[in-house]
Amino acid sequence: MARDELYRTGSVREDFRFNEEVAEVFDDMLDRSIPFYGAVIDAMGEFLRLRLKKGATLYDLGCATGTTLLALARRLEDLELSYIGIDNAPAMLAKARRKAEMFSKGGVIEFRQADITTCPIEGADAIICNYTLQFIRPLLRQEFVRRLHHALAPDGLLILSEKVISHAPDLNRQFIEMYHGFKRRQGYSELEIAAKREALENVLVPFSVDENSALLRRAGFSAQEIFFRWFNFASFVAIR
Repeated sequence: MARDELYRTGSVREDFRFNEEVAEVFDDMLDRSIPFYGAVIDAMGEFLRLRLKKGATLYDLGCATGTTLLALARRLEDLELSYIGIDNAPAMLAKARRKAEMFSKGGVIEFRQADITTCPIEGADAIICNYTLQFIRPLLRQEFVRRLHHALAPDGLLILSEKVISHAPDLNRQFIEMYHGFKRRQGYSELEIAAKREALENVLVPFSVDENSALLRRAGFSAQEIFFRWFNFASFVAIR
């Protein structure tokens, strides 16, 4: 796994993009940038096992390099699920397909290149949006979540993980400080942390927990709950 050193010099040439350069180091970036990333996937796997029937269809929207689907395909192999990953970044999908072949999951997981805000989503028993909604323009998010609700089968499942903000200024600032401390412990320098934050400033727009919950409620989900929270990161589960 290539090490993420994209911002080692502290320089920012452009806004963050999911290009070939990012795809090459993306798996390391996830491991070192998202607290308890593996634990969240483990929790997803356990809950999906409780909720899904054998042969169900699971979508991952904004699937990136396929890490989540590959992990779930290994954990839930006996359920014989259909896995569909959708992303609009060719470089990320190319790596996802290589990884799927490497782990002998090429025949189990289908990867599609498409815009997740407009593409068809058919026969979905469960949908995952793992740190994806935060990259969709805020004005488009409510309609997108409504589309997910409509696409799901009755009693279907949406799992949503997001970076979040607090509207309490002091807490928000302290949560960010905690997060930067986490990144320093993962080996990122102050220069890298500052440069990455600058690159993402106009690309990643987080909502608060209440704002994300309101999106789910207004979309029509009958029940929702947070199943993981670490300062400015949260994971939700919602039932159609």
